[in-house]
Amino acid sequence: MKPVDELTFTDDYMFGYVMRNEEICKGLLERLLQIKIERLEYPELQKSITPHYENKGVRLDVYVQDSTRVFDVEVQNILDDELPTRTRYYQSMMDIDLLLKGKKYSELKECYVIFVCKDDFFGENLPCYSFSNLCHEKTNLELGDKTHKVIFNASSFSKEKDLERKSLLEYINNKKSTSDFTKMIDQLVEKTKENQTFRGDYMAWGLAEQDAEKRGYNAGIADGAEQKAIDTAKKLLLMDLSIENIAKATGLPLESVQKLAEIQE
Repeated sequence: MKPVDELTFTDDYMFGYVMRNEEICKGLLERLLQIKIERLEYPELQKSITPHYENKGVRLDVYVQDSTRVFDVEVQNILDDELPTRTRYYQSMMDIDLLLKGKKYSELKECYVIFVCKDDFFGENLPCYSFSNLCHEKTNLELGDKTHKVIFNASSFSKEKDLERKSLLEYINNKKSTSDFTKMIDQLVEKTKENQTFRGDYMAWGLAEQDAEKRGYNAGIADGAEQKAIDTAKKLLLMDLSIENIAKATGLPLESVQKLAEIQE
């Protein structure tokens, strides 16, 4: 867990916290997407979407919307091989979240899934990669499903022609402030690190994350040990050992070994 004083704008918890400032969140979206936004609904920190208990849920870094559009902004410090499929899943979860509120398909808002990366996922040395659904046979024909996936590569900020977006990507890449907007972000980051409430919340969040990881790790160990015992029991059953002795040898319940024996018959 990174010490509070070492946090930067691109660290998950700091990013979400600073983006709760509507002026910064709005300014960042306008500069990255080169659009105008009249007013944002208040940013939601670490929004979780889990439509049903058996579904794989998703936790979005920053999830905001205006009157006609929804935006998910994710910061990515380390490249993830699953990034393209993550954009697909995040967009689907955002759509489900809207539909669960009683919306019709025609009422779905225009959707932007944005990943701000420090490195170049595609290796083309572009500062921005924008994707929408186009017709293969007629590439200027858009599907019109109102979905956008935009992936930024801050390491190629020098290639960006728009000065405001260039300055923002440069700040994300190396923390160098070259515009009034990035200076505003940097000042808020430093001020936030001095806030005692934030420091306490960050420590509590970090401990909760560590605890969740430990529980998952321990569960994985337990699952692996149980599977190993099952595999051993199957082999012992082939050797015609008694069910009682197999249960004692593997530590599995007698009923579980009985079921394995019935399956192998």
